Amino acid sequence: MKITAVILAAGKGVRMCSQLPKVVHQVAGKPMVVHVADVARQAGADRIVLVVGHSRQKVEDLFSPGMVEFVVQEEQLGTGHALMQSWEKVSQDDTIVVLAGDTPLLQATTLQGLLNYHQESQAIATVLSTEVEDPYGYGRIIRDETGAFQAIVEEKDASETDKIVSEINSGMYCFQVQEAFAALSRITSNNAQGEYYLTDILKILMSEGKKVEIFRTDAREDIYGINDRVQMSKAEEILRKRKNEALMKNGVTIIDPRSTFIDDDVEIACDTIIYPSTLIEGRTVIGSGCQIGPGTHITSSSIGNNVLIENSRIKEAQVGDECTIGPYAYLRPQAILHRRVKVGDFVEIKKSTLGEGSKAPHLSYIGDAILGKGVNVGAGTITCNYDGVNKWETILEDGVFIGSNTNLVAPVKVGQNSVTGAGSTITRDVPPHTLAVERAEQKNLKKRSQSKPVK
Repeated sequence: MKITAVILAAGKGVRMCSQLPKVVHQVAGKPMVVHVADVARQAGADRIVLVVGHSRQKVEDLFSPGMVEFVVQEEQLGTGHALMQSWEKVSQDDTIVVLAGDTPLLQATTLQGLLNYHQESQAIATVLSTEVEDPYGYGRIIRDETGAFQAIVEEKDASETDKIVSEINSGMYCFQVQEAFAALSRITSNNAQGEYYLTDILKILMSEGKKVEIFRTDAREDIYGINDRVQMSKAEEILRKRKNEALMKNGVTIIDPRSTFIDDDVEIACDTIIYPSTLIEGRTVIGSGCQIGPGTHITSSSIGNNVLIENSRIKEAQVGDECTIGPYAYLRPQAILHRRVKVGDFVEIKKSTLGEGSKAPHLSYIGDAILGKGVNVGAGTITCNYDGVNKWETILEDGVFIGSNTNLVAPVKVGQNSVTGAGSTITRDVPPHTLAVERAEQKNLKKRSQSKPVK
């Protein structure tokens, strides 16, 4: 059975009060429509077709070439009209699963359950439903006396008896392609909204004696659609709780899950401890045996095993095994730390490589530099890498010792096992095994006596 997921993502989302399409907004570090696409792929969809419309380029830019296919709904004339746009893409498929782009809480297990039930029941259409305590505003699933599907009744059309029903339509469906699109071609927009409703397909299929089934899930959160930023914050809370619980079940210690925020794509190995007030974003990968935090912010970085990071900012950096970072260190993009490197308090590293065992214990800036093995950078050292027009490179070879408060004016190279005197400004290359000192001659001038205060 070839399965295609059709994700409806053409709407603007007026209640978001945003210049961006609703489905572009991020939840737990990932645009909500990307959440849905990822789940569809995890559940076994062979292809993903995205129906786009409002500000469609912003939606299309979220995906790498070849990840999904796009069709355009120029006018947003309802869910049925949106699905119509996908006909040329899906006409040769066996089964489609129709999803909403604003449901980032959907889980692969729920979607896989829907697909399996649809296949096993040999239905033409299967509706995903759930029961909620307060069904107000949702379309109600109406069953006949045998419990089989009878109809979906929208809130505005519901009788008092219908309104008592707590089983609701999720807006997610499985269809056999040929039969569904044959029915879709017959729906009209003769209704109060002047739109083509996807649910009208079910009425037509029922009238033709085609089999329509219901798959009811207990995972109520999965169907939660986002209409405004208040609902988005609730979804964020749920996704982050799920992520923290999944990590803890896999051997990660999170001291205070309520103050720890970890994005969906983050990977953390077992026996790592995450301390409170820590934010880990993007596609970060953290090894085992690490201690991260408190008060640490990591974005899209690679962290090795047995690393200690305290109260620091790490952004698009690579950190090797057994490194020690912080407190109050800042690793900027393209910072690369090899094994057992120490980056101490108030040290900033930018686009630089620090070799194994090198140290910058405190109060330094290292930018556009290559440090060999066993280099020691004294407090107050600066690589002067920018001349006002261009960036230049500093090279410190193995075993170099940089004295405190040294200015290294790039481009400059300090040879193996050389030393710079504290307070020096190094503007020329230093040969290996050399002491380089650059200071003005100290002058001691006698202090002038102070005049006596006037009485």
